[in-house]
Amino acid sequence: MVLSEQEQLRRQKRLDLMAMGIDPYPAAAYPVNVYAKEILSNYSTESANYQDVVLAGRLMGFRIMGNASFAELQDASGRIQLYFRRDDLCPEDDKTLYNTVFKKLLDIGDIIGVKGYVFTTQMGEISVHVREFTLLSKALRPLPVVKEAEGQTFDAFSDPELRYRQRYVDLIVNPSVKDIFIKRAKIISTMRAMFDERGWLEVETPVLQAIHGGASARPFKTHHNTLDMPLYLRIANELYLKRLIVGGFDGVYEFGKMFRNEGMDRTHNPEFTSLEFYVAYKDYHWMMDLTEKIFETVATTLHQKSQVQVGEHTIEFAGPYPKLSISEAILKYSGVDVDALSEDELRAKCLDFGMEVDEQMGKGKLIDELFGEKVEANLIQPTFIIDYPVEMSPLTKKHRSKDGLVERFELFVNGKEIANAYSELNDPIDQKERFEDQLRLAEKGDDEAMAMDYDFIRSLEYAMPPTSGIGIGIDRLTMLMTNQSSIQEVLFFPQMRPEIVKEVSSDADFVQAGVAEHWIPALQKMGILTLENLKSANPNKVFNDLGGMRKKLKIEAAMPSKEEVISWIES
Repeated sequence: MVLSEQEQLRRQKRLDLMAMGIDPYPAAAYPVNVYAKEILSNYSTESANYQDVVLAGRLMGFRIMGNASFAELQDASGRIQLYFRRDDLCPEDDKTLYNTVFKKLLDIGDIIGVKGYVFTTQMGEISVHVREFTLLSKALRPLPVVKEAEGQTFDAFSDPELRYRQRYVDLIVNPSVKDIFIKRAKIISTMRAMFDERGWLEVETPVLQAIHGGASARPFKTHHNTLDMPLYLRIANELYLKRLIVGGFDGVYEFGKMFRNEGMDRTHNPEFTSLEFYVAYKDYHWMMDLTEKIFETVATTLHQKSQVQVGEHTIEFAGPYPKLSISEAILKYSGVDVDALSEDELRAKCLDFGMEVDEQMGKGKLIDELFGEKVEANLIQPTFIIDYPVEMSPLTKKHRSKDGLVERFELFVNGKEIANAYSELNDPIDQKERFEDQLRLAEKGDDEAMAMDYDFIRSLEYAMPPTSGIGIGIDRLTMLMTNQSSIQEVLFFPQMRPEIVKEVSSDADFVQAGVAEHWIPALQKMGILTLENLKSANPNKVFNDLGGMRKKLKIEAAMPSKEEVISWIES
């Protein structure tokens, strides 16, 4: 690993601190008694409160001014200014703590604890006058320096790949990112409170499943060595939750991770969080009413109003939401009457639209593809798409009055599906036949078809009450409620390709090639990290660049001759 100049300096400071008897990573608890936000919200000069405060956080800036200095401390609640005065910190003759430790050995990014009292500076800024400070953790890597002036941000840590890979840095230097995840937690706690008030039970169901069921998706597959059997990461938890309804619970819910071995884009991650809940003696009409209440409550809790700005659109989450059957929606936005077409005619129509379809796709799959192609993007305000064809919904009860359809709805907002709900199928004979239809699709090559689950059918044979259930994508809901266009922005650690780590030859390799040890850092600074880099370099360029790097790194050794540099490259 090649260390930057800053990283080398910080490692040396760590050693200097240890040589002075200061542990850069002390083990003892630090007795924090207040946070920055509380002080800034509640301090008043008249009451002279907060006269004995203890804070801890990360140093985010310095202004060294001789015998007095200012710094900025960032804790979990925000930032506050600190004031250090040499003679307060070092009342005796020994001024090492201020002159050496504070001024020379601390860096931006270090975590410190301070004790002191709150006051207002002559400029009117609420600050902490530090009587005592303790280094709690030495940062060995420098933070990106994000500068702000006149409401503008400069040198922002904004590269998406860096931000997602190093979310810990992103959270430190971009406070707005932290707010997204605080709101995400509030979304979940708000819904949880609604369910708990209704007496429903929060449960946990298996993540490793012997049969991948509950949705049409491609699963991740693994192998259990002891049981010598394949297992799947769950694509849904639906079938286990409905087993619990059979067992006698009237309402169950679960916030859980789901896994689908499919594509990745701005709205899909292979690992995602879903809420599913099931309530006995209800149907999809009741569920639509409740869904409107849930979304309005979440919006109001986060924003104190039911309107949420999402991109260029103001989304109104107060109900009632419009309802369209999937056939009506496709007819409205594409002009195609899918009810009047056979499977082959519908496939031909999709091909006319330039869509990629194949012979393995049944009519339900073709309708789904056509809906995605022509309808979804038009559904900006919350809209229920209802009454799907039976072949699209193998776990849904047949419509009580419309042949060939099922009692299902999906909620679309801002052009994306946010929720999917049914009047749940509880006829075990019908359910078995639907599973068999799915097996036939699998035989035709549909790798998203559901598997047969005999145990689930057995549970239905003990009778499941009329039930309605729903799945809500927490990641997409958070995107809506925080005005984010990418799912990666609402996941702490989104899935990414492995990081490419540059290969670096060891110092011993360079020495063996004839390079004196004191020239190795200079070569590395010049981007020559391996012997292969060295062998392919231009000797004249290496020689010329070494002269500049020698001056920059303050290398005292005499310059190597051009012949010596050539020998490194040609040896």
